[in-house]
Amino acid sequence: MGAEREPRKQGVEALLELLPQLREMLTRVKQVELEQVSLDIGDLELFIPLGATGVLAPGCGAGTGAAAPLPPGPRELIRETFTPVRTEYPARIREVVLGATKAEGGTRGTTVTIGGAAGPAYTGLETPPPHLPVIAMDVFDYRVPLPKVLKRHVEDVLDDPGEWAKRLVDRYGAEMVTVHLLSTDPLIRNTSPAAAAKTVETVLQAVDVPLIIGGCGDPKKDAAVFSEVAAMADGERLLLNSVTHEMAEARTLEVVARAAKAHGHRVIAFSPLELNSARELNRRLYDYLPPESIVMDLTTVALGYGLEYSFTIHERARHAALMGDPELAHPTASGCTNAWAAREAWMQLDPAYGPQEIRGPLWETLNALILLSAGVDLFMMMHPAAIRTVREMAGELHRLAAPDTDRYCSWTTVQIQG
Repeated sequence: MGAEREPRKQGVEALLELLPQLREMLTRVKQVELEQVSLDIGDLELFIPLGATGVLAPGCGAGTGAAAPLPPGPRELIRETFTPVRTEYPARIREVVLGATKAEGGTRGTTVTIGGAAGPAYTGLETPPPHLPVIAMDVFDYRVPLPKVLKRHVEDVLDDPGEWAKRLVDRYGAEMVTVHLLSTDPLIRNTSPAAAAKTVETVLQAVDVPLIIGGCGDPKKDAAVFSEVAAMADGERLLLNSVTHEMAEARTLEVVARAAKAHGHRVIAFSPLELNSARELNRRLYDYLPPESIVMDLTTVALGYGLEYSFTIHERARHAALMGDPELAHPTASGCTNAWAAREAWMQLDPAYGPQEIRGPLWETLNALILLSAGVDLFMMMHPAAIRTVREMAGELHRLAAPDTDRYCSWTTVQIQG
């Protein structure tokens, strides 16, 4: 037995002699991996001082268990202020007035003003929108096919544009009425310009809100119709919808622009989702009309069919105008009734898609709200529920953009009665 202990003792002594060298080697490494080593440990105590990482806090000796003294607590709240970032743009959107009262040479009971924005829509308290967006409701000059959910509100007046317009104003509070003269299309009924002017005259007599006059899309026929209507409604400050690049190619744009200027009307310049196209059309119109007579329609595409492109083009136009592009500094209009071209808005679909009575108005509402956030000033819509929703949302955004700070800051003084 003594012979066995002697080699082990010599091994331990040899290991102890190596410890200083081993310790010196370990100071130069960050990680050590031991193999075939076992440790027999009894009680293990760890002391971790508060607020320290890897270093013992003062007064926290190893093995003493003493905790580091806590720092004194705050005696008062930190006073801090908030200074909102103010972004000022070098330009603003032109204002366009639609409709003329008797004092202004027309017969309208009210007028509307669109445009005037000095910043992006609803993004800062320093640039609240000067005017609420305006919503116009649609009337057609003959009985056109409509989804049932739209037809039910006006079915008994579909054959009378005057009564149709009166229903929209009296029952649904339309701020403007759009009269679509679709029957003038040579491929539909080819209604004469004189007959179209008579229809507009009927609507003018039935309601006293400003009117938008829509054509059929044929550049030559629209030019003749707009000229006839412009002369008949001299001084009413109508909004002619619309002048297009096709008119420029057909050499009829000048005819419409000169008629609008001679009789005190405004025009919508329609371009297909392309800013350079919009700029070019506006430049053509500047030869005949003052810029304050032009509203832009940059095209509204239905939800699910490219609405994101419409949003982007409107937003880009607004930012470019605010940064100083005079050819885009015009208020914008959106034909949100295009939402009803989406089959999801009116077709009978699987019950999982929900009832048509809800889907259609939602489709039109979403189209309008998305473009409202891009800064559109004038909407052409149809369903009363969609219009009411968009009007309420626009009013709420308008209030948030220009809040009554006294009302919001005085809530702490209110006493709650038990």
